[in-house]
Amino acid sequence: MKKLYALDYLSRLIQAEKEKKKTIVLANGCFDLIHVGHVKYLKEAAAQGDVLVVALNSDSSVRKLKGKGRPVLKEDERAEIISSFYFVDYVTIFAAKNVEHILLTLKPHVHAKGSDYTEDNVPEKDIVKSYGGKIAITGGPKIKSASQLIQKIGLKTSRE
Repeated sequence: MKKLYALDYLSRLIQAEKEKKKTIVLANGCFDLIHVGHVKYLKEAAAQGDVLVVALNSDSSVRKLKGKGRPVLKEDERAEIISSFYFVDYVTIFAAKNVEHILLTLKPHVHAKGSDYTEDNVPEKDIVKSYGGKIAITGGPKIKSASQLIQKIGLKTSRE
């Protein structure tokens, strides 16, 4: 089943889902080196509604956010990994600094963010509220980050 779509086509698919009275959830992130924290975040995000859309940062936006040497995995690989999760319905890739344009285009009922956020400090909270959506913090306590894993791998390989 194909899950990766450009935003313009995805917006039509999401509109059809809304016409079926489905609750749409949007989660987003870099998802560079998938770890258990990512899985918990996305799985709990999926539980917030009927359809989970994952907006994946492009390679260029990951570099801007995370710095030189990132991403470790290219966007097409990250998209394929995310698409393989049974609880993910759709994936789109975005190059912007944040997901404001995707939120305004899709107007998901729920915008899920990881537990490194609170409902008060989600950068896109005002946009979500502007169209009547809600924020959900999912994934439980932050347990890992790809950046921490990369540092740990670097330390282990440098000692060997």
